[in-house]
Amino acid sequence: MPTEPTVYLNGRFVPMSEARIPVLDRGFIFGDGVYEVIPAYSGYPFRMAQHLARLQWSLDAIKLSNPMTTAQWSRLIKRMIALNEGRDQAVYLQVTRGVARRDHAFPSAATPTVFMMSNPMSVPAKDLVARGCACVSATDNRWLRCDIKSTSLLGNVLMRQRAAEAGCLEAIMFRDGFLSEASASNVLVVHGKTVSAPPNNHLVLPGTTNDVVIELLRKARIALELREVHEDEVRAADEIWLTSATKEVLAVTRLDRKAVGSGKPGPLFKRVYRLYQDYKRTVMRRG
Repeated sequence: MPTEPTVYLNGRFVPMSEARIPVLDRGFIFGDGVYEVIPAYSGYPFRMAQHLARLQWSLDAIKLSNPMTTAQWSRLIKRMIALNEGRDQAVYLQVTRGVARRDHAFPSAATPTVFMMSNPMSVPAKDLVARGCACVSATDNRWLRCDIKSTSLLGNVLMRQRAAEAGCLEAIMFRDGFLSEASASNVLVVHGKTVSAPPNNHLVLPGTTNDVVIELLRKARIALELREVHEDEVRAADEIWLTSATKEVLAVTRLDRKAVGSGKPGPLFKRVYRLYQDYKRTVMRRG
């Protein structure tokens, strides 16, 4: 039988079944906390500095002091990977405002709750990469601070469930007629030889994987426009891509049961997918 996962909770590494959080933790009561998911390939955390910078951004946005230094986070993350099974892992870490009497206002004194776990991670299978995925569209009715990686994810959960019930991988969302993101991914679209994507703002979570793709596009001198993308442009796109830590780069070949472009992953996607895999191998070799 597989070994029970080891998790970190408030200074201790314990078996997952032994981890306990008080019912008055504000993360449980209010969703008052933030999180990160860091992929680790062959035991090496991928873009850890960028993930920890985004964690700091989210903590600052909710006015919660970071309970650890970057060096402390780094040591904990590497220890978590070493204690758990899987050549490739997804490390989940979460910081909440801690335990306090139930009151919407911040408590005058509370110790943040720090939780971390790691699960085996599977990148998209080759056949999925080769055929692409199906998505549905949805109206983005979430709150207006989507740039915060908050544990309050009910809006995203409902969107992801909408996709699941339609037999699709993701829900691509539009707000006031413009593309925002998918329930757990960033979205880029292609017309001809030009890639377009929404700029980072309060309506879009800045994706670390998305940042890699944008860097690769610029390095390869592929035309890129970071701007508002109208819904009509998405529906008429030659290609649509999803990016996330666990999806990496994935082509969308059907949207609302209609083919995207040719109905197969397009030539620009194939090029960028290769560039991403080459980049990942280079980073892993450097260690």
